[in-house]
Amino acid sequence: MKRIKISLAWQIVIALIVGVLVGSFLHYSPEYRDDLVTNFLNPLGSIFITLIKMIVVPLVVSMLILGIANSHGQSLGKLGFKTILYFEIITTIAIVVGLVAANVFQPGAGIDMSSLTQVDISKYAETTHQVSEAHHGLIQTILSVIPSNFFAALTSGQMLPIIFFSVMFGIGLGALDREVKQPLLNVLNAVSETMFKVVHMIMKFAPIGVFGLIAATVANFGFSSLLPLLKLALLVYGAIFFFIFAVLGVVAKICGFSIWTIIRILKDELILAYSTASSETVLPRIMEKMEAYGAPKPVTSFVIPLGYSFNLDGSTLYQSIAAIFIAQLYGIDLTLTQEITLVLTLMITSKGIAGVPGVSFVVLLATLGSVGIPLEGLAFIAGIDRILDMARTALNVIGNALAVLVISKWEGVFDQDKRKEYELELNSK
Repeated sequence: MKRIKISLAWQIVIALIVGVLVGSFLHYSPEYRDDLVTNFLNPLGSIFITLIKMIVVPLVVSMLILGIANSHGQSLGKLGFKTILYFEIITTIAIVVGLVAANVFQPGAGIDMSSLTQVDISKYAETTHQVSEAHHGLIQTILSVIPSNFFAALTSGQMLPIIFFSVMFGIGLGALDREVKQPLLNVLNAVSETMFKVVHMIMKFAPIGVFGLIAATVANFGFSSLLPLLKLALLVYGAIFFFIFAVLGVVAKICGFSIWTIIRILKDELILAYSTASSETVLPRIMEKMEAYGAPKPVTSFVIPLGYSFNLDGSTLYQSIAAIFIAQLYGIDLTLTQEITLVLTLMITSKGIAGVPGVSFVVLLATLGSVGIPLEGLAFIAGIDRILDMARTALNVIGNALAVLVISKWEGVFDQDKRKEYELELNSK
């Protein structure tokens, strides 16, 4: 009898559906809910997310150092400038799209605040204080990139300081004679290859992790909390789809790519990122697939990790919509100057904290006060933040995958032959 093989994407979809059903049952069965969520469902999700976090830092460090050490100093400077320039342009467009959408469709207008469920947001307070301290100015943002202790940065998972050290170490290693640096390059190459093997092992646990995460979320909040905020949810999802196909689609077309092809390539990763609401879960696999599609390893290992700090399109788009939504909820009419201030503040506060849980929520807490919006308003949308986080995470993934292709093409190092082979294989499936 032939054994039926179910692809990872379908396993995750099935886990997603089962998780929703189980969560719905538990939401209306409080006698079982607390014990099962605390002792079974939450641990399943936490185990999967923690497994991914475990391998992200060694993978990023080894690949970044390898890529930098094997490139030339002048080309590295050009690559860094082009990458940061592209990221800033795209994320600024994302913020503006969010502001325009919120001002045009007015998701917070006419909502009775007494009909909304408030959620305790005190758990974000400590992280928000740290974000505010680290990002209250451009100079402080720059200084926070340089680690005073690399091992402390590794321990706390601060991605920007880790990237900074890896780039500096890679430049130093690249300057050594071939016979001196080759043994360490071999070790780093073995580390990165091993991490990719570990990723494939962890992915087998992905459906179980997704089931736990989704079931726990639905069990805690149900769907009733979404109804008064349905307009906000629809606007966020609509704006994200618009950004994917109108903005990123045009960028892809200009550079000779198809956004649909990128989505097809990343089908499994998008479903996983959407289900877990975590970009980190798919970072290694995006690097692997974009390299197979034609982006060279030095560019892939530099652009994608950097994108997780500087190119969070979905997060910045959502933050601008949510900020205006809360202002409308309280009847606050923001002036043009205040909205420009909001854009500039979001551009600074959204950098470098991609590893923080509920990153978009944390950034909003650190930002709203700059334009006089009550922070308490976030308690009203915390209940559906998970549902919105899923969509913005998927956009983050597409944005970073496209970024590495655009930069590779811009640098003139994209491999068209590998692309043709990959697309032929993709179309034959």
